[in-house]
Amino acid sequence: MAPARLIAEPLTRAAFEPFGDVIETQGAEHFAINNGTTERYHDLANIDVTGEGARVIANIFCGEPWVPPIEIKMLERHPLGSQAFMPIGPHPYLAVVADSGADGLPGELKAFLCQCDQGVNYARGIWHHPLLSLEARSDFLVIDRGGPGINLEERTLPSPMLLELSQ
Repeated sequence: MAPARLIAEPLTRAAFEPFGDVIETQGAEHFAINNGTTERYHDLANIDVTGEGARVIANIFCGEPWVPPIEIKMLERHPLGSQAFMPIGPHPYLAVVADSGADGLPGELKAFLCQCDQGVNYARGIWHHPLLSLEARSDFLVIDRGGPGINLEERTLPSPMLLELSQ
C-alpha cells in the first residue's frame, strides 16, 4: 500500500500558531537602536525552557538536502523546551509538525514550506520531523535547551506519509 500524501503549504504565522512561532521580520515590532545604525526586530519567539539547571543554548546545525517526495517515517519532540531554527543562507526548507493526540503520540501531520527569511520555533512538546533542508546543504542557527534531563522523544509513525511540495 502506498503511503498517504502530505502536501506542504506556505508557512504563515496564523497556520503555524498551534505549533509555535514563525520567526520573521515581516509584521514584527521593530525600532532603531545604536544611534540609528541598526534596526532591531524585537521578541520574535517565545524561547521556553524548564527544569533545574536548564539554560538556553545556541547551536549551528548543518543539514544535508532532501529531495521530495520525502517519506516521513518518524517524529521527535522536546518535552523540556522549545527549539528554534533560523536559516543562515538562501535555501528554503520544510517543517513537518503534529500536535499530541489523546494518547500523547503524534496526531495529524501538517507540513510547511519555509522560505530562507523565515524561521520556526517549535513549542515545547510539539512533535516535528528533524531538519528537512531543500536544494543544498543548509546551515541553521538553532536555539534550544541545554542542561540535565531527557529532552528528546522519538516515535516511528504507524504508517509513513509521502511529503510533496504541491498537489
